[in-house]
Amino acid sequence: MPEIASVIAGLKFIDREPQRLFHGRGGLCPGFEFLSIDWLCPVILVTLYKTQDASWEVALVRQLQGVMPADAESIVIQDRSQKPALFKTLWGKPVERFAVTERGLQYPLDFSVGMHTGLFLDMAEARQWVRTHANGKRVLNLFSYTCAFSVAAIAGGADSVVNMDLSRVSLNRGRESHRLNKHEMNGVKFFARDIFRSWGKLKRLGPFDLVIIDPPSYQPGSFVSGKDYPRVFRQLSGLLAEQADILACSNDPDQSPAFLQALVSEYCPALTLAQRLPNPLAFADADEQRSLKVLHFKQGGFAALPVKAITNVT
Repeated sequence: MPEIASVIAGLKFIDREPQRLFHGRGGLCPGFEFLSIDWLCPVILVTLYKTQDASWEVALVRQLQGVMPADAESIVIQDRSQKPALFKTLWGKPVERFAVTERGLQYPLDFSVGMHTGLFLDMAEARQWVRTHANGKRVLNLFSYTCAFSVAAIAGGADSVVNMDLSRVSLNRGRESHRLNKHEMNGVKFFARDIFRSWGKLKRLGPFDLVIIDPPSYQPGSFVSGKDYPRVFRQLSGLLAEQADILACSNDPDQSPAFLQALVSEYCPALTLAQRLPNPLAFADADEQRSLKVLHFKQGGFAALPVKAITNVT
């Protein structure tokens, strides 16, 4: 298979940090939009968005064995086009749970249940931004999932973090993450609640100096971006301290960065756009309008950036 061979030959394993090796969904390698490959040391994770036959999988493993580092122990594949999207070990040790280390912080991964392992690699720069801006702050982590932002915030010296998510299982994994990193837990709270029914509680816990909003793009019954993001911004102002920072995230390819800016203009006019955080280079996209959007807004003290400039802000 010369096509897949050319893709694998170009993979670069950079130390033991978790990293995206191949990002077919970015559209920069036509014909391979269905394929992503990640290095989650010691596991190589292959994600498919279109089913391939068994001979393709055999050829993939053979090619990966020719380039993988000596500390690789498993090759795992997940076919997202199948329901359920189970993880399957193609080579090496069976994989269920282990922890990866990103910039010195440990995050537990789970290959036994669910569609995701528990850590989104495209958010690496956003986690680092939180870590470097959290010192002394009261942090609110909405749609917290496995609380990776909470781990980064506490590592960066946050005074407190409130994590809220519908999934008690995900929040328990967040507790595990903090324990792995030997964090003091007195200032970290976990609430398995519907955010849209919890504004009163959140306002009593606030105000917050840093608010992180990282919802799923489309999860009926939980969050649908076009319908539910406006509901978040209607309530946001009542949660903010005087000089608060807000990270608003969207991975919906059908919504440009201007979607979030328009919501801010309508519901939170005191906020101004400070920057669009850069995505990791491995997640480069042929159309940056469709790629992950992480926008940093600030309450007070900034001149607003025009909507047309958002996609160029770093």
